[in-house]
Order: sequence, then structure tokens, then C-alpha cells
Amino acid sequence: MRILIANDDGIDAPGLALLERAALKISDDVWVVAPSAKRTAAGNSLTIARPLTMTRLAEQRYSCSGTPADCVLTAMTWLFKDGKRPDLVLSGVNDGRNVGEDIAYSGTLGIAREATFWGIPAIGFSRVKNAEVAESDADYLTKLIQELWIRRPDWVAEGEWLSINLPSKLPAALRAARIGRDKVGLFSETLKEDGDVTEIMVPRGRQDSSTPGDENTLMAEGFAAINRLKWAGESPLPKALLDALS
Repeated sequence: MRILIANDDGIDAPGLALLERAALKISDDVWVVAPSAKRTAAGNSLTIARPLTMTRLAEQRYSCSGTPADCVLTAMTWLFKDGKRPDLVLSGVNDGRNVGEDIAYSGTLGIAREATFWGIPAIGFSRVKNAEVAESDADYLTKLIQELWIRRPDWVAEGEWLSINLPSKLPAALRAARIGRDKVGLFSETLKEDGDVTEIMVPRGRQDSSTPGDENTLMAEGFAAINRLKWAGESPLPKALLDALS
């Protein structure tokens, strides 16, 4: 079983090392391609028609100068272009939850989405900040990944992937979550003004809002929250709208 792991926190992130330890308990054919530095909120952006630098750090471990999704793209088009593709793509474990609008912003989930473009099952893992990390966390993730792999007929489908948000303490029971709303980027700070040029910055932080049954609520109750996400397909426009525009 070939597993590809990527993240958006960078090649040296503790969450990546944790996921790698968990995956190596499942297979000895584990590959890591991760950004050379932190690439938060990169979504599914790709680097097209510009050079990318791939640095080999170990036998099956590379850093990439591009975005999180580039890590999947470079793996498919370069590392595995003449060989077997991964059976499973894992992303994370992200340093911070990915909930609500993060489905669109998150580089962690962008990795999983990019994997589905190549027809590969994918799971994105995220965890609340300042978690109670323990040595047994890798064992928990190994067991969870193995169970999900065995039951892949129940969730693997065209253009779909899983997002799992982990609470502070593991092990944790898994619960299906409702996608909530927890906006990031609520305000900006002015750093410098020089005539017509203004330098601003959108600081880190989020609303920390929650509603019953959403990801934040479940994690606060000690559960791991799971969502099955989808990019493929479309919603038909109402006939009344089409008639009005005709």
C-alpha cells in the first residue's frame, strides 16, 4: 500500500511527523512531500508556469517550494510519473482546526481535494491548537486510518474526501459533524501609510462561534468531528431563473 503525506504547515511541522509515524505502522511504502515553509490558507492554489524546487531530504521525503496542493501535483507529475501512484493521500495533521469556511481556505483540505482530482482517496486531518499531545496519538491515528481504509467503499466516491477535526485529547470517538460557520479574517490592521500606498495585515484569529452539532461543538465535547466533503457535481439552476434570463 503506497501512502502519500503532505501538509500546509511545512516539512518540519510536528503534525506532519505524527501523521508519518502513524502511516509507517500501516505501510513501509510511505512518501512525504511537504512545503518548505508554512503555507496556511493557500486553498487549492497551484504554481503554474513558474519553477518549483524539490529538495530530497531522505529516501522518500521531499520538500517543495510551492503550495500544499503543489505537493500532490509534483508527486503525480514527477515522483510517480513512471510508477505506481499512491493508494491513499493523507494531509495534516494541521496545527489548528479546519471548520466552516476553512473548507475553501484550508491548504490541508486543498491537498485532499487535489488528490481527488487524480482519483485518489484522501483524508485531511486537523487538530485544535495547544492539544494535549501524547505518544499514543500515533497509535490512535493508525487505527483510525486502517478502519477507514477497510471501509473505503462506504466513503470513497468521485470528487469526495474526508475531513477529520481532532479534539485536544486522544483517543476520541468519531461523530459526524454539521458544517458550521466560524469566519477567519474578520478585520485588518493598518501597518503603514505613505501617501496613496497603505500597508495592511489581516491577523490570525477566528470568531470561535459554534452551533449545536457543528465541528466546534463536537470537539468541545471531546469528539473527533468527521465531514464527507465534495467538489464534483453541480446544482441545477431554477427553471424560473433561466426563463427570466432567456
